Amino acid sequence: MVRRPAVLAAALTMVLIGCAQAADPDQATGDTASAGGIETVGPSEETLPSEEVLPSEEALPSDDASVSASAEQLHPDVVDAELTEDGDGTFTAAVTLSSPYDTPERYADAWRVLSPDREELGIRPLAHHHANEQPFTRSQSGIEIPEDVSEVVIQGRDQANGWGGAELTVPVPGR
Repeated sequence: MVRRPAVLAAALTMVLIGCAQAADPDQATGDTASAGGIETVGPSEETLPSEEVLPSEEALPSDDASVSASAEQLHPDVVDAELTEDGDGTFTAAVTLSSPYDTPERYADAWRVLSPDREELGIRPLAHHHANEQPFTRSQSGIEIPEDVSEVVIQGRDQANGWGGAELTVPVPGR
């Protein structure tokens, strides 16, 4: 049993195909394809939309934006830092790092406080990545800063490339 809507749809399709063949100026190019015994005419290559050119793999966005940034940036950047006096002659440093390449495989794994002559005064190890918290701030208390030092330099460390990146010079309060 043949349903009438199916018969009507098939007849309408054949009529439309016939009209398209008659009206298609590119018919002479032989751009035809067979679909289930019905010959259809497709557009010529000249009327096909051009293929979209995809960027190179290097330029493709990543699920982890840090992947492409890691090729450009070797170290975390210190973007902010504050020193406060603890009251016992030591200081607490609150340091904000930005490390866009932060992944479990590679991340900012420490920051340190340096005197102007680059003597290490304190270090804050970072035990894991902070990929979901960028930039991020961590503090370290008990940092001893000699009396003659009026400013310190804060520097970050990348677990793969060591110390470096944008540093920040911070005045020592009360000096």
